[in-house]
Amino acid sequence: MSFESLGLKADLLRAIDAQGFSAPTPVQAKSIPVILDGQDVMASAQTGTGKTAAFALPILNHLAAEKGRHTKPAALILTPTRELAAQVHENFRDLGRFTSCRSLAVFGGVNINPQINKLKRGVDILIATPGRLIDLMQRGSVNLDALQYLVLDEADRMLDMGFLPAIERILNSVPDQRQTLLFSATFSKQITQLARRFLNDPVRIETAPPNSTVEAIAQQAIQVDQNRKRELLSWMIGSNQWQQVLVFTRTKHGANRLTKQLIADGITASAIHGNKTQGARTRALKEFKQNKVRALVATDIAARGLDIEQLPHVVNYDIPEVAEDYVHRIGRTGRAGREGLAVSLVSGSEHGRFEAIRELVKVEIPTRQIEGYEPTEPLNHNAKSSRGKGGGGGRGGHTRTAANKARPGKNSKRRSSRRNAGKNHAGNASRSRKAQRKAA
Repeated sequence: MSFESLGLKADLLRAIDAQGFSAPTPVQAKSIPVILDGQDVMASAQTGTGKTAAFALPILNHLAAEKGRHTKPAALILTPTRELAAQVHENFRDLGRFTSCRSLAVFGGVNINPQINKLKRGVDILIATPGRLIDLMQRGSVNLDALQYLVLDEADRMLDMGFLPAIERILNSVPDQRQTLLFSATFSKQITQLARRFLNDPVRIETAPPNSTVEAIAQQAIQVDQNRKRELLSWMIGSNQWQQVLVFTRTKHGANRLTKQLIADGITASAIHGNKTQGARTRALKEFKQNKVRALVATDIAARGLDIEQLPHVVNYDIPEVAEDYVHRIGRTGRAGREGLAVSLVSGSEHGRFEAIRELVKVEIPTRQIEGYEPTEPLNHNAKSSRGKGGGGGRGGHTRTAANKARPGKNSKRRSSRRNAGKNHAGNASRSRKAQRKAA
């Protein structure tokens, strides 16, 4: 199947060609005709398989055919995080480059006034996080009564973050006569209930089993004690000569601490999480994409929307509390059919949670031990949080050889304070939904 056969306009086909896309992905091939036909859609597809273009192309196709410019948004795309909002906006901009459609992304963490000024000039497509959108609605800066399309992107994550009340409030402000599209990498009972409430007889589209991972991603697990994870990670980056690796930690404090430790080991690194300003988050991601930074350390808040071309390696430094988050984390690699490697460092206290991940993805994940890093911790078979340390760890002799630049002699003075910091911040795994919404 070709993009031409989907009935898209010439300006869009020109943009698609400029992006180097040769043929639609399965989710695009199944979704675009249904959306062009005006039906509601509930679609699930693996991360990195082109979900954004699956709804962006038919929306652009329709709006580009309308005469005149919209003074009010004709399409609204809700996303859970700033990074995803920025990424979706970039996709709309690239695909609509030869049309007159205007898009705008609004999210928290930045000055609201420039966003208000752009809304006054009128936009066709508005991409927003729920919190910032409600703020703009309360100020009277955005009116949704002319909305034709509503897209809930990464809907499962929005529910995980406690955005359901905000979504309900927004939906009460949009016309009943609209086309609603729900896209998510994973499906759950909550997602199905949401679709029943807000979608009108949706066409359900699935291109792979729910919660499945992309075949192009090679997955492996390494058993290691928690306090030796950092040492092992530095050794792996150095010995394997990894030049670009995305590392996921469970807490913001853990991300900051691990970043400092990697830098001390001679590995250029940056952290990205909800406590960082939007400018700092944007700068860190840009430097990582440009290969100016070797390791980007992130929390799950950043797992959605990080689209890094040809990212070769993802490391789960801490095993996620929610098994579904594993799918989104490793989905940052192996995108658009490219190969990728996802490595999970599993401590004894995390054994139960990783077994829950195996059960979810239904894929054989080889597990091994590395000589010199054999684990000594007992295995915890509980899938719930063991409230172990999030990020950081001890330092050993292998690291200085692997990273080639590590400074000797500092760790002995830091171990006690790091243990105390781990105890103080480990409880962050159960952080409130209110804190997650603020971080987004």
